[in-house]
Amino acid sequence: MGRPSKLRPVPAGPNRREFFKRSGGAAALVASAAALPLGAEAGHQPFQHGVASGDPLSDRVMLWTRVTPQNPKEDIHGFYVVATDPALTQVVRSGKFTTSVDVDYTVHVDAKGLQPGTTYYYRFQFKQKFSAVGRTRTLPVGQVDRLRMAVVSCSNFAAGYFNAYRCIAQRSDLDLVIHLGDYIYEYGTGQYGTVRPCEPSNEAVSLSDYRTRHAQYKRDPDLQEMQRQHPLVAIWDDHETANNAWQGGAENHQPASEGDWANRVAGALQAYYEWMPVRRQDPSNPRRNNRRVSVGNLVDLFMLEERLNARSEQVSQSNAAANFSQTGSYLDPVRTLLGSEEEQWLIQGLRSSGARWRVIGQGVMFAQLKVKGATNAEGGGVFLNDDQWDGYQPARDRIFAALGGTDGGAAVRNAVILTGDIHSAWAADLTPDPNNPDVASGGYNPRSGAGSVAVEFVATSVTSAGIPDPDGTLTQLAKSQNPHFKHVDLLHHGYMLLDVTPQRLSTEFWSLATVESPDTTQTLSAVWQVKDGAAHLSAGSPSTPPAQSPAPAP
Repeated sequence: MGRPSKLRPVPAGPNRREFFKRSGGAAALVASAAALPLGAEAGHQPFQHGVASGDPLSDRVMLWTRVTPQNPKEDIHGFYVVATDPALTQVVRSGKFTTSVDVDYTVHVDAKGLQPGTTYYYRFQFKQKFSAVGRTRTLPVGQVDRLRMAVVSCSNFAAGYFNAYRCIAQRSDLDLVIHLGDYIYEYGTGQYGTVRPCEPSNEAVSLSDYRTRHAQYKRDPDLQEMQRQHPLVAIWDDHETANNAWQGGAENHQPASEGDWANRVAGALQAYYEWMPVRRQDPSNPRRNNRRVSVGNLVDLFMLEERLNARSEQVSQSNAAANFSQTGSYLDPVRTLLGSEEEQWLIQGLRSSGARWRVIGQGVMFAQLKVKGATNAEGGGVFLNDDQWDGYQPARDRIFAALGGTDGGAAVRNAVILTGDIHSAWAADLTPDPNNPDVASGGYNPRSGAGSVAVEFVATSVTSAGIPDPDGTLTQLAKSQNPHFKHVDLLHHGYMLLDVTPQRLSTEFWSLATVESPDTTQTLSAVWQVKDGAAHLSAGSPSTPPAQSPAPAP
């Protein structure tokens, strides 16, 4: 999702000096140097890509950095330290790391033996040089009364500045950040966004290309600061490889000129695992990335893989269809987004969870999005985008049946879906037949929420272009044909802030003033919540941050 209607030719790439001037890379290097102890400022700075942490558990967290070597032929050995205070005087873990050209000199340390629900500070050292200090947090166990998370997606470097990341970095009261994919984009300079140039200037196809693109993103000062302050839980969507990816190819992959799809995926995922603060879920199958993360008795978080492991090809990519109805190949029950193994893993996990909230983090919109609404008995209407779950209705029906308990199993309580991809913000009740007002026959009452079995919150983009709607016509059309949508914002960039308690899960939609220039002006656009046991949306009010939060990383 999110491709330009026409690719622009790739212009000549900027030289390195011009790139740093325009992208803010120089500011990142200055900030890194400022974090060094006295006497270490001069000479080569090895930690040019910042520090990050991710995939936190109750007793461990993945720490990440990258060492830029002066001699790219040598293996690198360094040290790390983990402490409970920002000054790093209360050390709880320390050790050595080794990296080499084989992993592009990236560093992953799985810091184990930590305490649950605790904030930690960490730093790396290579020779006499030190990285910036990072802050991270383990997940709590047992009784948990509150969780606060930022949710982001679709961060296209070329389309603008990562102001959303800077705003999130400035919030010291978050437990973690969820990234729902399109962390990088594969397009070349000028092909999909003209605010900032890309490195490399060509479209990313090879392992070297993807490494270079990840490196460019990691030099961005706003991205660095967000990941320095908060642990990340991330999944990929399509642009980490190529637009509208599926198991066997992508809309933006031409085998005749770009080679074998499997080779491209292998290179893209190798770079992803090198440059992201993540754990490999299955070393024998890099494409499998689904996982379950437990936050005490409050939240079970299910992160899905929907692109590379089992997704069937989109019908429109072979038939050149535009808007579509649920006929022909769209009704084939064999076509899938998740594959049977992941689908059953999700359903069984949702049913076996003992947490108050079952939260699903995934890439593409689950709710029906129609340009012409109709009941299921009338064919369902006309749909807009077959790259999302609308293009895989039988597979979605199986999830609906599990959520509602109409497949012979128990209904799933307090299910919430978090989604990215579509470069706009939405909040929806989830119901199998949203245009049918008769609840008794499986329909939905938009006034009371009766007939809804779960809810969905869709995060807008960090920078990727939204849908032009200057007079609100498209917004009104979407609402008129889709009564299950309670919030629609087609224009603004930003992020979501989730505040979760045992009584309710609240989502705040924060919008940015601009992404055309560095600017942290933000506005709270809307607040929607789902109450414990309700399974439908209601209007919410802004949450109050905790009275005390752990100190930011200095």
